[in-house]
Amino acid sequence: MAVPNYQVFMVPILSVARDGIVHTTADFEAGAADLLKLSVDDRAEMLSSGSMTVLRDRVGWAFYHMYRAGLLDRPARGRYVITPRGQQALQDSPQGIDQKYLKQFASYREYLTKSKEAVPSSTEAPTNEPATQTPQGAIEAAYKVLQQQLAAELLEQVMAKSPAFFEDLVLKLLVKMGYGGSEQDARVTGRSGDGGIDGLINEVRLGLDRIYVQAKRWQNKVGTPEMRDFVGSLAGGGAHKGVFITTSGFQPGVSEYLRGVQHRVVLIDGPRLAELCIQFGVGVLVEGAYHIKRIDLSFFEAE
Repeated sequence: MAVPNYQVFMVPILSVARDGIVHTTADFEAGAADLLKLSVDDRAEMLSSGSMTVLRDRVGWAFYHMYRAGLLDRPARGRYVITPRGQQALQDSPQGIDQKYLKQFASYREYLTKSKEAVPSSTEAPTNEPATQTPQGAIEAAYKVLQQQLAAELLEQVMAKSPAFFEDLVLKLLVKMGYGGSEQDARVTGRSGDGGIDGLINEVRLGLDRIYVQAKRWQNKVGTPEMRDFVGSLAGGGAHKGVFITTSGFQPGVSEYLRGVQHRVVLIDGPRLAELCIQFGVGVLVEGAYHIKRIDLSFFEAE
């Protein structure tokens, strides 16, 4: 049989995890493939990008969705263990678990809301309905979902690290964006004690102007009092421009307050921070690449 869609793998994965022991992804791949009676060729089939097997891709998607729904826990990278909710799911739906089942859980619905859209139809269980997207449109929709999920995981990783790690990430990102010249030129001037940092960085490599930077690794949204303190610190740092970065967001009154000050302040919230990290390659790696080619009409018209 061909490798089925990722939802078909959910029950086999939970069946392997039923013993309550922490298993590696390799254990789950082999166990699920055995339960589904996949052939040697099925298990070896590669994605068109050549980056991984179709089996690993489908199992990975199944992990991700069940983890978001709370059916699996991830105590370490590449290791999963079943939760009481996952044990219950096996009893409720021994024949199959899909997105519809997972949507009963608030954590999964919240994940879908944060992603701004559900997984596109190309990754759903097969139906008899005709396709509504062009192949290129389906690829673009799937790519968008992958980017959204990557951004969410990136912010989770940042929140789990130390303030010092966050400081290093912010400075690396600003340097990658072309500010400061090098990481040695960017410097931290002090820490606030609440998971935030203060720093100065050159706007251009020649150091003609300096930007004051504040970054807060917060869960709560930044309010007007914090922004007022930040604007007040610009003069003391000899800077006319500032960048305020947070892993959370900004309260509505912040933008209104900034419209009334002389200093120019750029706000970067959690989603924008993750987007910039992905764009400039900070904390992420390229896993695979797809090239879409078209006919070169000039080649055939040359005769």
